[in-house]
Amino acid sequence: MLRWAHVGRLPQGGRGPARPSSSRVPVASGSGRGGADPRPLPLSYSLVDGEGSRPALVFLHGLFGCRNNFNSIAKTLAQRTGRKVLTVDARNHGDSPHSPDMSYEAMSRDLQGLLPKLGLAPCVLIGHSMGGKTAMLLALQRPDLVERLIAVDISPTETASVSNFPSYMAAMRAVAIPDGVPRSHARKLADEQLSPVVQDLAVRQFLLTNLVEVDGRFLWRVNLDAMAQSLQEIMAFPPRQESYLGPVLFLLAPATTLRSGVSSLTPSCRLCLTRATGCTQTARRTSWRPSEASWPESPSLLARGGTESRHPGPPASPHSCTE
Repeated sequence: MLRWAHVGRLPQGGRGPARPSSSRVPVASGSGRGGADPRPLPLSYSLVDGEGSRPALVFLHGLFGCRNNFNSIAKTLAQRTGRKVLTVDARNHGDSPHSPDMSYEAMSRDLQGLLPKLGLAPCVLIGHSMGGKTAMLLALQRPDLVERLIAVDISPTETASVSNFPSYMAAMRAVAIPDGVPRSHARKLADEQLSPVVQDLAVRQFLLTNLVEVDGRFLWRVNLDAMAQSLQEIMAFPPRQESYLGPVLFLLAPATTLRSGVSSLTPSCRLCLTRATGCTQTARRTSWRPSEASWPESPSLLARGGTESRHPGPPASPHSCTE
């Protein structure tokens, strides 16, 4: 029998109390690295307990996402495989604490604290977009925690510099919602104000999953300050000298081109171009099914050189962050 074991963690001063009367949706305070704490943060997570003893499946979402992006697939995989399935809110996302430090080293450090605490190491680590880069760095830093790795729509390289994220963040900051309005009306107002900049309806709907109500006022629960300050770092990947020798699978959406950055870091890898159900260039890119992925008997190496075409998000999904 499957059961949800949910543990919530409230931000430690990241969001802070709701600001006094303000015309715009409040955003998290604390930009820059001055107050960054090097200790791991107590991440919020959901765990589906399976009956098997094989390594757990651990899902990491991308920028603007949350653990609930994977609710349906987590339950399905637990039922099909008998494994435990863990979904995690990254720092500055979902219900996890806020911090000015959005580096991949910090996000890896958070998982290094969480996985052993839950007794889920080594695990099958599955990361989408920004979560994929976090997963790759964790595998390089602590291969003892990762039994095998799946990276989705991302590679360990600096991604394309062209990104809509700055305009998305600016548009979210500019949203103004009167206090005390019903949630349905607040969401409609926010959608109307975002639409001139975020013209893709699916992307707008995904971003709006981050709009939450606290004491009658609406705020963005993602830490926009930290994201804006760290965007260049999020687009890059930390230089590493190590290699991860375990099995690695790269899953790509139809519009993604992965040409490099993997062979030196993950010699036992396989490239799999997957046409996911309902996949588009900007939305529903978490519709892939890792349970159907097969592992190569003789892993081949990928050629070096070149770049990867996609930026690390947004990991738009049909599953709401508040479902």
